[in-house]
Amino acid sequence: MIIRYYQPMRMPLGEDGKLALDFVSTIRHDGAGGVTDDFAEDRDVARWVRDRWPEWAPDTSTTLPRRMRGLRRAARALFARAVRPMPPSRPDASHLMPEAEAIHVLNEAIADLSLDIAVEAGGASLLTVRSTASADAEVLIRGAVALAVVDFLAGPHVTKLRSCQAPRCVRYFVQRHGRQEWCKESCGNRARAARHRARSR
Repeated sequence: MIIRYYQPMRMPLGEDGKLALDFVSTIRHDGAGGVTDDFAEDRDVARWVRDRWPEWAPDTSTTLPRRMRGLRRAARALFARAVRPMPPSRPDASHLMPEAEAIHVLNEAIADLSLDIAVEAGGASLLTVRSTASADAEVLIRGAVALAVVDFLAGPHVTKLRSCQAPRCVRYFVQRHGRQEWCKESCGNRARAARHRARSR
């Protein structure tokens, strides 16, 4: 059954990168030296969506899983571009989606929302932009994720985006300080140990 939302839904802002990073991090290290895909099965995509938008969770028979995988591939291609000249996350290095195609995928997901954008007074800033959409659940989900990716890549934190190059890690992360090389301390420990072994040899 398709649920159509006739009342406008306010679309979340994604400048902080949290949703975008959660999305691209569904490809991750499996803890045993390999890589795992949290979207490998359609039910896995449905679970990820349900955890974030329980009121929008669609039937797993929809086209959402396939389109979310395509959207993720587009997002990871643009993340890889954003970290240049540093290398991309290793799973992407040999088969990145072309940039023009990645941008088209994001634009398509956002266009499907038919956004209603208005400027209003509010908060700490003088003016804020309010985006609302009326659409079925699948369109809202894809659109919300695409907007979060674009908000982040066009926002102030993208200059601190990095790909973790520690052994076995495949994450993207936002630097908390200028000397941070790895996404978390355990990755730093592995990288330092690997460097020590290399020097010893």
